[in-house]
Amino acid sequence: MALASLTLPFGLRDVKLRPIDAAGAVGASVDLPAGRTFSFEESEDYEELRGDDKIIAIRGKGPSVDWELESGGIQIDAFKVMAGGTVTTSGVTPNESKQIKKLVTDTRPYFQVEGQAISDSGGDFHVLLYKCRASESLEGELGDGVFWLTSASGKALGNNNDELYLFKANETAVAIT
Repeated sequence: MALASLTLPFGLRDVKLRPIDAAGAVGASVDLPAGRTFSFEESEDYEELRGDDKIIAIRGKGPSVDWELESGGIQIDAFKVMAGGTVTTSGVTPNESKQIKKLVTDTRPYFQVEGQAISDSGGDFHVLLYKCRASESLEGELGDGVFWLTSASGKALGNNNDELYLFKANETAVAIT
């Protein structure tokens, strides 16, 4: 069966984050478990040249993608990919402990986000944002009778190859690597 020209993605099957180091190399995937939402919106700021009481020209300043993620619970390694800081593990089972510590001098790093949805045709649909930074909020909340929800939002820019994002429909579902 050939790949359908119309893909109808449904739900959110998986979300992975990949750290990007200072040299631009992409690291190993870190799972964002219990992904609830992965939303994105392409935008571009424009500048107008005005003269003689009218708009003469409009020039784009380059596209970017506004994105938001929300997941249930907290996965410390995934939080580190978005927030920066240092993760340490100490002790041995049953007294093992893992923590993330962020200093005021630690900056939020760049990373990739890839989300996967199932498709009505039996395949799947992937969205890859190449160079993200949590430039907006990065939050969690502890509350009586509710699960912790981690959410983050920010901007995605083009990578070193000027690639901003990638949408990919697969006839047969392919897991995020």
